[in-house]
Amino acid sequence: MQVIVAHNRYREAQPSGENTIVDQEIVQLRAAGVEVHPFLRSSDEIAEFSPAAKALLPISPIYAPKAQQELSRLITEHRPDVLHLHNPYPLLSPWVVRTAHKHRVPVVQTVHNYRQVCSSGLYFRDGRICQDCRGRALGVPAIVHRCYRGSRAQSALMATTLAVHRPTWRSVDRYIALTSGIAEHLRDYGIPDDRIVIKPNGIPDPGTPPPLGEGFLFFGRLSPEKGVGLLLDAWRRHPDGALGPLRIAGDGELRGLAEAAAAERADVEFLGPLDRAGVAAALRATAVVLAVPTWHDVLPTVVIEALAAGRPVLGTALGGIPYLVGTHEPTGPAGWIVPADPAALAAALPTARATAASLASLARTRYERTFHPDVVTRQLVDVYTKL
Repeated sequence: MQVIVAHNRYREAQPSGENTIVDQEIVQLRAAGVEVHPFLRSSDEIAEFSPAAKALLPISPIYAPKAQQELSRLITEHRPDVLHLHNPYPLLSPWVVRTAHKHRVPVVQTVHNYRQVCSSGLYFRDGRICQDCRGRALGVPAIVHRCYRGSRAQSALMATTLAVHRPTWRSVDRYIALTSGIAEHLRDYGIPDDRIVIKPNGIPDPGTPPPLGEGFLFFGRLSPEKGVGLLLDAWRRHPDGALGPLRIAGDGELRGLAEAAAAERADVEFLGPLDRAGVAAALRATAVVLAVPTWHDVLPTVVIEALAAGRPVLGTALGGIPYLVGTHEPTGPAGWIVPADPAALAAALPTARATAASLASLARTRYERTFHPDVVTRQLVDVYTKL
């Protein structure tokens, strides 16, 4: 079987779980015997564009002619069975779906965000969940509020792109929804149920989990929607030292909040940004991982990493987190789910600390049965085969 994997990589300066997942998926597919032809572009390339190429950049989300020419050549050379698309913006354009169909190649897309409808892809604006563009032919609120890159002009372009490509998205042969919540989002968009498959991401197996460490770990992008402010509000409702250590790892616009909390309290430690080895060490040192976004986070990889390491998760009841933790599993969840509210989170922290050991094995089992690469790769190859 031959597959083209198409993805516009996010800038390396902006750490992206999606980039990591695509790279890992290519490795896993090749290990399963699939011949993969990567069709990858990176937003980092834009800095090297000529003035003429930069002048054409604003239209590329709608139609990127160079990408279509290169994709046509790749299809002609390899005659793939399937094109698997991840992120098309800004250098590939959703037009790659039409290009593949012109060559009679079926298209699978993994949906990592809400950008069929939302210009920012997050359903999040001004510190709150926002779905003002849902159900609209043109996302005028996105333009008014400068939702794409803080620019009214770029927001107008993205809103227009989403309107133009509504028929394109509805022509995709099979959608991979990372969670049941994304499947519902696609149904709401008008995608028939028989063209949606729920298949989460997976990560490589880190091996047998070590014994639980102590305290809590928050790691990820330090931005408003990831909930570091919510976490610190809840943490301060307990006396210093009452819950053991809270370690915060990552970087972003709210880094100052984490640094200030570490300076203020002896039980808060700010680790800064970590490489893979640093994340692994932080997971070994902790008992519970925190995933507390205030938006409908689709499938935060930090939760899968926690489960793989045998660490239960305390998370907010938004996006894909209830699915990840397994709230509907007959064996019970591999963690605790609370509303995105400081009082509710504060009340759950002592419970999580006291009962973490009883859920550690459930966390690892949840990973092995649902997110192990052997499981998810088998599901993905099955999607390709059926097309």
